[in-house]
Amino acid sequence: MNEQVVVKAWGNSRGIRLPKKITDLLGIGIDDKLKIEIKGDSIILKKAFAHKSFKERLEEYDGKIEIEDFDWGEPKGREFF
Repeated sequence: MNEQVVVKAWGNSRGIRLPKKITDLLGIGIDDKLKIEIKGDSIILKKAFAHKSFKERLEEYDGKIEIEDFDWGEPKGREFF
């Protein structure tokens, strides 16, 4: 996909508008945060990591609790068990 946008004044900043077909394709919604990366003369926009709310996490919970053992390695100091 090859699109062009125009940079416009937005207060003391500059802004661009992203075409709806692009935001729909990438699953970007209103008020989503984007991460900006600069590589050479390119600007790369990526969806920023979004923490889920407690309500969202609770809605995903299926009632199962998974317990995993974690290997902390060999004791290094004066730990006791």
